[in-house]
Amino acid sequence: MFANGLQGWHLIILVLLVVLLFGAKRLPDAARSIGKSMKIFKAETKDLAGDKSASHEDAEPVETKQIPATPVPVTPPAATDQQVADLQRQLDELKKQQADQPQKNAS
Repeated sequence: MFANGLQGWHLIILVLLVVLLFGAKRLPDAARSIGKSMKIFKAETKDLAGDKSASHEDAEPVETKQIPATPVPVTPPAATDQQVADLQRQLDELKKQQADQPQKNAS
């Protein structure tokens, strides 16, 4: 039954089925993902085999970017004291509101 193996028209039918099932828009992304996975797999198998120097030479250099240091804004002490006073006032108001409301769980 399979003595002749795959012929050209068998491959054409398989390609058409794949295109119909997955759509033509997804195929390039899928092929790219498979290629990247194969490259990673190949590098990892080389590492396991003990050929670490060859795998590091074949690997693409990693781009490193240094994040520029941003200066921390210094708040004047008067502004900080004002913020603390405002927050304390808000906290006092919330405590008063909570005390004024009847207890929901009380029987």
